[in-house]
Amino acid sequence: MTVNEIAGRSSLERWPTRTSSNQWVLSGATGAIAVLAAVLAITPIVSLIVIAIANTGDLWSHLARYVLPVAMLHTVMLLAGVAAATTVIGVGTAWAVSTFEFPGRRILTWLLPLPLSFPTYIVAYVYVDLLDAFGPVQSALRAIGGWRSAADYWFPNVRSLGGAIFVVSFVLYPYVYLAARAMFQTQAAQLAEAARVLGASPWRLAYEITLPLARPAIAVGLALVLLETLNDIGASEYLGVPTLTLSIFATWLNRGSLEGAAQLACFMLLIVALLIALERYGRRRRAFVALTHQGARLSSRISLRGAMGFVATLACLVPVLLGFLIPIGFLVREVIVRGLLIGFDTDLVRHALTTAGLAVVATAIVLLIGFSAVAAQRYLRKQAIAACVNVGSIGYAIPGTVLALGLMSPLVWVDEGINALARLVGGPGTGLLLAGSMAAVIVAYVIRFLAIAIGFAQAGFARIAIEFDDVARMLGAGPNALARTIHLPLARPAIWGASLLIFVDCLKELPATLLLRPLNTETLATYIYQFATRGNFEEGSLAALIIVAVGIVPIMYITRRATLGSMMRNRP
Repeated sequence: MTVNEIAGRSSLERWPTRTSSNQWVLSGATGAIAVLAAVLAITPIVSLIVIAIANTGDLWSHLARYVLPVAMLHTVMLLAGVAAATTVIGVGTAWAVSTFEFPGRRILTWLLPLPLSFPTYIVAYVYVDLLDAFGPVQSALRAIGGWRSAADYWFPNVRSLGGAIFVVSFVLYPYVYLAARAMFQTQAAQLAEAARVLGASPWRLAYEITLPLARPAIAVGLALVLLETLNDIGASEYLGVPTLTLSIFATWLNRGSLEGAAQLACFMLLIVALLIALERYGRRRRAFVALTHQGARLSSRISLRGAMGFVATLACLVPVLLGFLIPIGFLVREVIVRGLLIGFDTDLVRHALTTAGLAVVATAIVLLIGFSAVAAQRYLRKQAIAACVNVGSIGYAIPGTVLALGLMSPLVWVDEGINALARLVGGPGTGLLLAGSMAAVIVAYVIRFLAIAIGFAQAGFARIAIEFDDVARMLGAGPNALARTIHLPLARPAIWGASLLIFVDCLKELPATLLLRPLNTETLATYIYQFATRGNFEEGSLAALIIVAVGIVPIMYITRRATLGSMMRNRP
């Protein structure tokens, strides 16, 4: 065997092991888990298609004529508005804090990602209370202007498509901000300095060099924004925007038609596929370029003073103010004024424990499946395993409402199979073990957030040189020892980051939880939703504050790692 032949093989195949009897045990198990990840992700989609082809009588003609056109129009307009707003806000603020030095820049780099800790539905509830006709803003305007009613003046209606674009954009822009800033930080100083020597202004430098190089990252961030917008149901319902997600929800629950809802869900999956295709198109023939050589350094920031410094500070402060400071201030005020900390609802403790329990179990399962699947991809180096890992990542692109709809039939089929098996061995039927239980919610969380674990695992394993595997194999280490002594310790930061994000996303998830949870069972998200539907969202302020407080932790973790990475790259 030649040296080239050895180098072309995976590390598990290059060197013999002293424990040949069990060397493939771990590899086989991780390979099976990779297949399981793909099966979990594809099952709800197949189920939806099967349900959608059923005969719905006259319902489909009604949906196609009266529901689908309106829902599609509002969905497209919402996506277009959010895409434009988040791109301007996210890219603009990322470029400002990366290019210029101005008063408050350092603290703003920490504050700008924080709106992401808010679920969109909580911010929608807050702004409706603040900006409605009887809210404090319009009440103050009437007092100042001497107007007697809302008919005496004009004020934008927050319960509208424009209001939804405003709310969603100022919550989700950090996806674009974080992606764009990460790319701006990895662009070498030589590029910017050469352009400046040739007389390029900061604006021309951004237009011709900085933004084109960052386009792949911006496309990824924007795709995440649009997928989260499609997943939203609480904000769009509360703000009166009949999106496709809301139409699926109403068709299923209000009209009692699972088949009609599935047909609408298939249209939504087409939109999801289109968004993914556009994201890939935005990254066509382009690669993420990072600084890898030791001599690389970042460009020095341009100092802004006086009026320009004030403008830069204000431009970065406004998104923080609208997306985080005002909503968090409102929640804190309501908790204090209403005495929710002193005489809080005792049921809130039970709901919080239920939420935490679901999130912990789902996070553990997601981490196990995600990291095992990526480990199988590294150990086995098979195209089939790589394909399974890619398929397992599509769950995040499926909106929660669609996911819940697609899971109903498979969960019932599994329950029926368990019942049949129990009767076959002479025992009584077990009833519904998955459908209508906490297990259904956990399955939905696992499918939806598996992509996060896979992404972090791929990033973590990519930082582990393959030579480590080779040396361990030369010393006779099997896959078990390799994973225990090398891969898991070195991938610990990735595991920690993934667990934080998955846990918080489970806390915030509303659509899938709302549709799959058992009767008389609430999570913090559905607890807040119940108050909002009754028109007294303020009573759920403490639960909302808990979600936000926990959600700040992973955001600060990601920001800290990004900032430390920038500092490390700037070291001489």
